[in-house]
Amino acid sequence: MRSRPMHALVFSLLTAVPAPSRAGQEVVDRIVARVESDVILWSEIRTLGKYQRFLDGTSETDGQILNRLIDQWIVRNEADVSRFPHPSAADIERGMERVRKSLGSPEEFESREKQCGLNDQQIRAMVAAQLYLSNYLDSRFRPAVRIEPQAVEDFYRNSVVPVAKARGQEPPSLDAARDAIEEALMQNGINGQADQWLKESRTRLHIEKLLNEGAK
Repeated sequence: MRSRPMHALVFSLLTAVPAPSRAGQEVVDRIVARVESDVILWSEIRTLGKYQRFLDGTSETDGQILNRLIDQWIVRNEADVSRFPHPSAADIERGMERVRKSLGSPEEFESREKQCGLNDQQIRAMVAAQLYLSNYLDSRFRPAVRIEPQAVEDFYRNSVVPVAKARGQEPPSLDAARDAIEEALMQNGINGQADQWLKESRTRLHIEKLLNEGAK
């Protein structure tokens, strides 16, 4: 599962908004999917799309974002049922600092915010939600992943060394790179198990998509 940001608000009392009238009334929001007794809203797709553009300069299609929001519902529901702890204020601030650094400068951060129509509060909420869900997946699947020594050596030989040489750099020794390689392989293993679990979970849930597939 890609490490994209994860946040979906549940509005249990909101219903679909009618189409605009001839007087020019706008559609404020509408339901785009139902998952069990909860709903996913069009505004959630738009907000996550804005956040993806804020981070990467581009976003997935509306249909892809909807699928991501459904997966996030599954993970969040499991985490909530298990009473998994939410990230602390300090954890969230460290996450915000990583986002700031990834964009290079405070000026670029502010410029991206304005371009994408987001504010600090919305970005902080996205970071907090992503931390909550990714921490839960890590806690659930990390214990089951096993990294074989041969896999570490293969990764070093096939990935680390060629990349360093392509950049005109001296490759680090295997021992120096071992911890980073093991963590990269661990994350791949966690992602693989999480993806399989999400596919199986979808078959057990009542999911109704209402998004126009021709949109975006």
